[in-house]
Amino acid sequence: MAGSRSYSLYRHYSHRKGSLPRGGAGRHPTAVRGGSRPPARTPAGHAPHELVELSRALFGTPDEVEILRLAMDHIAAAGPYSAEAGYLHVGGDLVPSPRDGQMPASAVSRRVRELAGQDGNVTVPGRPWGRALGLRGLEGLHGYLVVTSRSRPTEAERSLLATLVRHTAAALSVAFAHRRRREDALELHRLRHERTALQRQLISVVAELGYERAVHALMAGVAASGGGEEAVTRALHGLTGLPALVEDRFGRLKSWTGPSRPVPYPEPDPVRQDEMLHAVARQAGPVRVRDRLITLIRPHGEILGVLALVDARDEADEHTVLALEHAAASLAPELTHLRSLAEVELRLHRELADDLLAGTDEPSAYARSEAVGHDLHRRHYVVVVQWSNRPADDSFVRTVGRAASAVGMRSLLTRRSGHVVLVADDRPHARALYEVLARETGTRSGTIGVSAPSDSLNDIPHHYQEAQRALDVRRHSRERYGTTFFDELGLYRILGPGNDYRELETFVQEWLGQLIDYDSRHHATLVETLSRYFDCGGNYDETAESLAIHRSTLRYRLQRIRDISGNDLANVEDRLNLQVATRVWKIVLGGPG
Repeated sequence: MAGSRSYSLYRHYSHRKGSLPRGGAGRHPTAVRGGSRPPARTPAGHAPHELVELSRALFGTPDEVEILRLAMDHIAAAGPYSAEAGYLHVGGDLVPSPRDGQMPASAVSRRVRELAGQDGNVTVPGRPWGRALGLRGLEGLHGYLVVTSRSRPTEAERSLLATLVRHTAAALSVAFAHRRRREDALELHRLRHERTALQRQLISVVAELGYERAVHALMAGVAASGGGEEAVTRALHGLTGLPALVEDRFGRLKSWTGPSRPVPYPEPDPVRQDEMLHAVARQAGPVRVRDRLITLIRPHGEILGVLALVDARDEADEHTVLALEHAAASLAPELTHLRSLAEVELRLHRELADDLLAGTDEPSAYARSEAVGHDLHRRHYVVVVQWSNRPADDSFVRTVGRAASAVGMRSLLTRRSGHVVLVADDRPHARALYEVLARETGTRSGTIGVSAPSDSLNDIPHHYQEAQRALDVRRHSRERYGTTFFDELGLYRILGPGNDYRELETFVQEWLGQLIDYDSRHHATLVETLSRYFDCGGNYDETAESLAIHRSTLRYRLQRIRDISGNDLANVEDRLNLQVATRVWKIVLGGPG
């Protein structure tokens, strides 16, 4: 509606020409695109006064189209400029303003849209200098002024032009704010009118059957229709006139009916959400939490979701509370049914995942995976998740499942003693799953192990052991929280069972202890240099390039390593032990520090 109204204002004002009070910048008519004389330069002493007059006119105009027209008509107040075109941001698009009865050239409009909100140069025939200048306010882009000149502006003239653009943008911000306020007031008036009409209708029902029975019948009909959360919030909003919403128990929006919906919807805080749920659960009936009237949907005592009304003006009365309670009662069976379906699906997924981890025949596994909608013909990874403050129960399985879905992982889930297992059909991102779970759980004290890729279902039990090994390595490293991939462990895959980390530290200390101590005392990087030397296969040029040092500097460091450690890099046995020690130092013990 706002877009069509603004466009009609363009048509209304397109034939008008304005001038500033007391002759101001009106003494410098803007050149018509296509061939009139360029405007005379405004004398330097007059330009600030004319800009002040223009600013007063801009801020005294409540209409966005008129503001843009004034700025275009009096652009010469800032220097040797002509207004080539003007645009307003309406309904997500840049709408051109007619200039002396003519629309901007299509090439100019195309260039302005390509700028995507940024300032940029514009090419106009016969104009050596052209610039598209964004009109921006706190709310974002309001539009554009396309300004050209027959000569390159001076620094002072550019500064005056920038001042004019800022004043125009600020005036547009004020005008947009006034218009939004008027529209909000009209919307509020409309909603109140609709609410009054609905209440009058309900009063007639109360006279025959009673308000409570009428609300009960309405909500029962909504529940019977199978419309779910959206149908309930729509009916509740119609009854009360207040925005109605449904969230899941974790604070994520499922449905919203009514004005003022936050976009984007706030990301829930797990700790605060749990505190709010417990506080509401201790009370009988709906509870006010800040600007919301909240009731829990909890058949048989288990919280399945939250139904709320946004009541910023504290207008809710006993009829509003009654409607909210009946709406929650009508929604409970629907959410219970959805929960039962989810549990059945989860159980089928879990049984299939359990069999895959233990080993099962491929034809049966493929048939069952089709039944649950999971493609086992793709390459799969086994992912093991463990969080220090969460037991591996059904609740945590659901949390992991939501997090995996949020990052686009298609997987089968199950749980084992102490951890949750996913059989995923793609390689997980190095940090995405961990970051989402950290937000869900409210703590970063979690570890994730990922196996190498599996191309055969028969190999999944073996890859499950790989994922556990990657998890175990990460948990016993210095940086114990995060994600570790088995195929990135390198040499550590073959360093024994991985339980005696003290022995590994002893081994590293034996071969690298003197170098580590030297680096610590002198803030040097000899161990890192040695590790990079081995990673580059002993190639001097590649090692020096990877360390961003000169070849002679590398030669000096390697000699210092020989002198300090007493080990000979030319000796095959010393070289092997040093290479193993540097790999363990970097992968298992966490490198420097």
